[in-house]
Amino acid sequence: FFFSSRRRHTRSSLVSWARRCVQETGINAEYMGIQRLKMKTHSNVTSSRRKCRKAHFSAPSHIRRRIMSCHLSKDLKNQYHVRAIPVRKDDEVQVLRGNNKGKKGKVMHVYRKRWCLHIEKITKDKANGTQIQIPIHPSKCQIVSLKLDKDRKKILERKKVVEKGKGKYKAGAVDMGLDQKLIKSLTCLLYTSP
Repeated sequence: FFFSSRRRHTRSSLVSWARRCVQETGINAEYMGIQRLKMKTHSNVTSSRRKCRKAHFSAPSHIRRRIMSCHLSKDLKNQYHVRAIPVRKDDEVQVLRGNNKGKKGKVMHVYRKRWCLHIEKITKDKANGTQIQIPIHPSKCQIVSLKLDKDRKKILERKKVVEKGKGKYKAGAVDMGLDQKLIKSLTCLLYTSP
């Protein structure tokens, strides 16, 4: 089989190609581990890059609020047991990436329409001398101090992680991943097919 290298292939097209190869060449599929490959965990959620990008960039304001979250600093993480929280006006943030790395300031405006924050003291001068805010994406920032009110306290209480080691795997508990199985099966196919 000739698999064109010019076309950008998704993982699903590689899996279907591998299954076709197995059916036509008669190689034992159980040995290859291809029948056990499962593409999605939920049938109603798409994994299409096009659809995911469209959903992201046309998201309504209340979804954008959640997407525009910032990580908390180490001190705040230890204090509240929360990793990240949606950023809001009057939070104090520190820039972690880009030309303004290391600068701290108060959030003046959360610009959901443009997916950016405007931070106090992070400005640049235009040619005519006026100062404008430099837009910074929230993923490039870290919250240093929170503006707390009763709603924010409720959110922190709700998001608080119980000390169970959530999301951590023990050594030896995880088998070989699906991607490694796929690569192994494809290399076997390439070497065994005539």
